Amino acid sequence: MLLNQFEVTPFMSNCFVLGCEETREAVIIDAGEFTGEIAEFLKSNSLTVKYIILTHSHVDHAGDIARFKEETGGLIVLHEDEEPLYSNLSSQARMFGFQLASPPPADKLVHHGDELMFGAEQRLGIIHCPGHSPGGISILWDGNVFVGDTLFAGSIGRTDLPGGSYHTLIDSIKTRLIPLGDSVQVLPGHGPSTTLAIEKRYNPFLA
Repeated sequence: MLLNQFEVTPFMSNCFVLGCEETREAVIIDAGEFTGEIAEFLKSNSLTVKYIILTHSHVDHAGDIARFKEETGGLIVLHEDEEPLYSNLSSQARMFGFQLASPPPADKLVHHGDELMFGAEQRLGIIHCPGHSPGGISILWDGNVFVGDTLFAGSIGRTDLPGGSYHTLIDSIKTRLIPLGDSVQVLPGHGPSTTLAIEKRYNPFLA
């Protein structure tokens, strides 16, 4: 399997590409900016994108979704509870001083416990982790969990945006992420990777 992480501007958010070396089918996680580096990675590895999955719909993770869809043809996937925030992307963009057209409609709405398949029997587990946003999800794959802005190395996502809740976020981390196991690698929406063991022991918000 292929796994590559791209840090994209203007918000320094992480975009991940997972690719099956056998079938050349791929999944993209989060769509902040479709860069030339991402395009080259897809092309050089002959990858066809099946899904573009949004961990949540804040503009730094979903603002370039229309171009991702146009360039790759992947199906846009998000949690059912995230659809109102997703449809409001253009208003979010105006808060940061730039224009953004309304996003294309989501192709698939997921729920907690769902699985998405790609490549040669590769399974992506959907974990609903509200708190940073109402329909925020984490995605479990092969000993890794892509957590968006739910959890960071040494910190947690902000909860002061519309639909955010500190207590809900902490509950999501403690009841839905920590039980995945100490060895699980955490791949956040910003910053470096970590593990659940490290965060359980050292993250001040989880003490």
